[in-house]
Amino acid sequence: MANNLLKGKRGIISGALDSNSIAWKVAERAHEEGAVFTLTNAPIAMRMGEINKLAEKTGSTIIPADATNMEELTNLFSKSTETLGGKVDFVLHSIGMSPNVRKNIPYAELNYDFYAKSIDVSAMSFHKMMSAAWKLDAINEGGSVVGLSYIAAQRAYSFYNDMADAKAMLESIARSFGYHYGKAKKVRVNTVSQSPTKTTAGSGIKGFEDFFNYAQDMSPLGNASAESCADFCIMLFSDLSRMVTMQNLYHDGGYSMTGVSNEIMAKFGK
Repeated sequence: MANNLLKGKRGIISGALDSNSIAWKVAERAHEEGAVFTLTNAPIAMRMGEINKLAEKTGSTIIPADATNMEELTNLFSKSTETLGGKVDFVLHSIGMSPNVRKNIPYAELNYDFYAKSIDVSAMSFHKMMSAAWKLDAINEGGSVVGLSYIAAQRAYSFYNDMADAKAMLESIARSFGYHYGKAKKVRVNTVSQSPTKTTAGSGIKGFEDFFNYAQDMSPLGNASAESCADFCIMLFSDLSRMVTMQNLYHDGGYSMTGVSNEIMAKFGK
């Protein structure tokens, strides 16, 4: 059900690869709630995905940008404000990639060139994106920036590899930049720590299916879906969350606060 929560608002949504992507669901919901926005992704990701279908469905313009490249990010914000007819009100950072994970390199044996790439793409790009917007004064006062994170930023998950370090940095950037953007422009910056989600990227992690089922049994409400995460992001983009900033917000069905569940205890008791 649409409530016009984003009526009159403009935005930029990154990371929509295909219909399984959280960013894709966010774009659909933002459109339903009355927002206009541009879509962006790295050129190589766009060739692999189906972003043109989403653009057609939501009436959006696609502006390719490598999130590690300041020149391209500057172009993204300048072209977006030009295309949308004014400064933006919300930005979604849904960007993450680890060559070490892709090549199954163990954490204790990381390739450091790959490690640097993981940090640059998955975390530093968050800072670069906001820096580009800051220099152009491209976000309206009271705007909202949201980055997608995961609980491995706080806890050890062996399979998450160097992406855990990247997510920890992502959340730190949200706090640090959130302070400065809040003081200067009342712009809010938050991260959302989402449940394991059956996206194209998430499903590619070794052992994902087993862990998805484990988290499902651990969470009182079950795993949060991509659609539910999109709803949460829409709330964070809206004026309903105007005083929420510098937070890492768990959207995981209660997983992060559960020590052990009856379901898990029952499995060990067999």
